[in-house]
Amino acid sequence: MFFDPLLYGFVFLGLFTPGPNVIMLTASGVRFGFLRTLPHLFGVVVGVGITAGVTALGVGAAVQASPTLNLVLRLGAAGFILWMAWGLWKASAKPRKASDPDEKPLSFFGAVLFQWINPKVWAVAFAASAGYSAGLPAGIEAARLALAFSSLNLLVCLFWTAAGSLLTALLSAPLAWKIFLRFMAVLLAFTTLLIFR
Repeated sequence: MFFDPLLYGFVFLGLFTPGPNVIMLTASGVRFGFLRTLPHLFGVVVGVGITAGVTALGVGAAVQASPTLNLVLRLGAAGFILWMAWGLWKASAKPRKASDPDEKPLSFFGAVLFQWINPKVWAVAFAASAGYSAGLPAGIEAARLALAFSSLNLLVCLFWTAAGSLLTALLSAPLAWKIFLRFMAVLLAFTTLLIFR
C-alpha cells in the first residue's frame, strides 16, 4: 500500500519529537522570525525527504554495514551540532529586533546538507524503511518513503518554527532572551549524546 497510515503515524511521531531539527527551527523562529526561517525550514523538508528516499534505495544499509563510514557520519554530525550549539550559546543577548544584522538563519542548502549527517533522521528513516516496507520496486519504495517524510515534516517544521516565532513576545527582556538561547544551545548539544548510544 503506497499510503500506509501506520507508516505516516510512525514518521510523524519520529519527526515531531525534539531532535536537532526541531530545536534549531524553534530557536531560529525565535531569533529571526517565521519568514526569515522559511529557507531553513524548506531545506529541512527537502533534505529529510531525500535522506528517507535514499535509505529505501539501500544507502542506509550500506552506511550501517560500514563501521568506518558510520563513525565518520556520526563524528561529522556531532561536530556540526556542537558548532550550531556554540553559535546559539554565543548569539546576541538582545531580542530579535535589536539583534546583530550579521546573524543569519541556516540557509536552504545548509539545512538540506545537514540532513545527511542528522542522526535522528537517519534513525527514523532506517526504522521506517525496515519496518514499514510495502514490498514495492525500489524506486517506488523510495518515492513512497520520501513523500511520507517530506509531507509530514512540512507540518512538523511549520509548527515548531511558528512556535518559536510566537515565543519572541515572551522573550523581550534581554535576560529572558539570553536564558532561552543558552537553554536551546544546551539542548542541541545534548542531542550529540544520542548519536553514540
